[in-house]
Amino acid sequence: MFGMDITLIAFVLLAGCSAGAVAYALMFNNMAAEKKVGRRLDTVKRAQTDQIAIKASRDRVAETAKRRKSIQDSLKDLDERQKKRDSKVRKPPLKMQLKQAGMDLTPERFHIVSAVCGLVFTLIIFVLGAPLLVLPGALIVGAFGLPRWFVAWKRRGRVKAFLNEFPNSLDVIVRAVKSGLPINDGIRLIASESQEPVRTEFRRIVEAQQMGISTPEACMRMGETMPCPEANFFGIVIQIQSQAGGNLSEALSNLSRVLRNRKKMKAKVQALSMEAKASAIIIGALPFVVAFLVYLTSPTYITPLFTTSMGHLILGFSALWMTIGILVMRNMINFEV
Repeated sequence: MFGMDITLIAFVLLAGCSAGAVAYALMFNNMAAEKKVGRRLDTVKRAQTDQIAIKASRDRVAETAKRRKSIQDSLKDLDERQKKRDSKVRKPPLKMQLKQAGMDLTPERFHIVSAVCGLVFTLIIFVLGAPLLVLPGALIVGAFGLPRWFVAWKRRGRVKAFLNEFPNSLDVIVRAVKSGLPINDGIRLIASESQEPVRTEFRRIVEAQQMGISTPEACMRMGETMPCPEANFFGIVIQIQSQAGGNLSEALSNLSRVLRNRKKMKAKVQALSMEAKASAIIIGALPFVVAFLVYLTSPTYITPLFTTSMGHLILGFSALWMTIGILVMRNMINFEV
């Protein structure tokens, strides 16, 4: 009885195995096909994912190239404008020179003042006993030299005052932008609260905006009335930021730091060149000191230089060569930073 049960169980197991083998044989092709389909789907999904990643990478590269091209075009345009402005800065017209010096004079009134100055200077030279041959030269110096030298001196002083206050004004604009205010409000704040001549220059920007000129263009015009590279830097930063975007507060903060470093470098160069300047001053003053001492000890020896025509000629040539030497030494000890 027990042997029959084992036989029956073995028969059932064999029948089940045979049925499973037949079913596996029949469904093997379907299972293989399903595996192939699954592998193909995985391949397609990976390919789509790779395509999306490649497309995103291409989009990023294209966006970077587009932005780089935009910046290059902006820089090229700014460079062309800067060259035009530089041609005017090197030889600005008289009206622009008066505006850069902060003088409220028209060219016509300046010419009248120059003529009066030339006549007064010539009269003073004549009263001091100069010969008649010197009077035309005194008239030219008084009418064309002294007034224009005064305008150039005023320009340099105004630029120096502007550079002392300009980095502080940039810091105020940076804080205003970081606090959420637009840059126009920061410019108006400087135009009303800053010191001269920065206040006047930013007021011109505000007035230009009120006339319909864009902020970048108005800032670029600052270099026309303030002849210094720092004013051009400010206009270029605003122009690039308006066209290419970016963090304006960071750009202005970097500009402020650069201007302060330039100021420190100028002070360092000036300190290092003081020895050469002192030597130049001593060498330039030495002939006058020696002439004065000779006049005190032996007046009859040096008097012919001032009383004879040959002495006047010698003095004229000496003054010419002294002027040339002083100008050469000035160019040797002046360094542009």
